[in-house]
Amino acid sequence: MAQIYSTSIELRFSDLDAYGHVNSAVYFTYLETARVKLFHDFFKEVTAQGIFTVVARAECDFKIPITLYDEVIVTLWLAKTGRSSFDLEYRVHDGHEKTYATARTTMVCFDSIKNVPMPLPESIKAMA
Repeated sequence: MAQIYSTSIELRFSDLDAYGHVNSAVYFTYLETARVKLFHDFFKEVTAQGIFTVVARAECDFKIPITLYDEVIVTLWLAKTGRSSFDLEYRVHDGHEKTYATARTTMVCFDSIKNVPMPLPESIKAMA
């Protein structure tokens, strides 16, 4: 079973659009925030080895609007692995019944020295 990681997101007034809810583009910032925290907490050695993970694809299905005082949590997990890529799936929610959005990013492991994709490190595979 895949390991699940969750983190709270602090909303800012500047996240809102003219309609008073979080702008759709900001959702991708929330996904990035959760992904960066995940890598900081669990995969420090990957970046220490000069391995970057870059977003090759990002998609989001918006379910219900987020407003300024809503509680927002991003939960993510490793959904699929390939040779040099992996998919993360996300649920943006309130910690209870509300799901604001679901999303997926395809990440590619990239050798920052040679400028080429590289095989997945074992630590990432172990998260599946």
